[in-house]
Amino acid sequence: MSTTQNHTLNSITQDQVYQTTIPGASHWSTMIRKGTQLRLKDIEGGANVGMLFFNPYQLSEKYNAPDTLKCQHTFKLTKGHCLYSEMGRIFCSVIDDSFGWHETMCGTSHPEHITEKWGQRDYQNHQNNWQQNGFDGFLVELAKYDLYKQDLCSNVNWFSEVSADVEGKLALTRTSQAGDEVVLRFEMDTLVVLHTCPHPLSEVNEYPNKPVAITLTQAEAMMQDDECLNHCSENRRGFENNALYHFGL
Repeated sequence: MSTTQNHTLNSITQDQVYQTTIPGASHWSTMIRKGTQLRLKDIEGGANVGMLFFNPYQLSEKYNAPDTLKCQHTFKLTKGHCLYSEMGRIFCSVIDDSFGWHETMCGTSHPEHITEKWGQRDYQNHQNNWQQNGFDGFLVELAKYDLYKQDLCSNVNWFSEVSADVEGKLALTRTSQAGDEVVLRFEMDTLVVLHTCPHPLSEVNEYPNKPVAITLTQAEAMMQDDECLNHCSENRRGFENNALYHFGL
């Protein structure tokens, strides 16, 4: 059954560690506080985690994929990169990454993608063996915060690498192995919405029902030699925008 519980950092244990496993074909959301570290781990290999970011106090401020790539002169996301909002602020930084290539251009899977590739299996008829799509998974979580399909934006697909052929056609060329991890340090309070549904370009023979482990802990304080801070001048300006946003708190 799809994971739909909401959790906030305030509900975790006194040792400041929260852990859960998100099954494949599921969705999840939580508000992650500034100074928190989120670790995503592919348990079996072949996972995909679609993820969106919003300012929980001003929901119109959301993740901006074009600016994230443009200002850091990259097509992929990996260690050292920051993820930007539409206001030029930094939601989070990638502080560790064993996979090395995550994409944020291809969007999310829709019902027609799933039906065309693997047939139609819904929860009403197939229960835990259903085949959820990313678009509907996002919508279920967004509705909890009075957000709707018009509030969707380009999402990140963690653990999925794409490449272009000579004609410019994109294809999913690599997915993660069992045990691969990516670690995000949150630079501002952020509403995180995610799903564990297939990448829209997946061509595997069977629906990739792959679970992902989530661990929330307190992050270490950022130092002046931080790789994300010093990756490029735009990142320094992004952190300055965050400092102004948090001024007086």
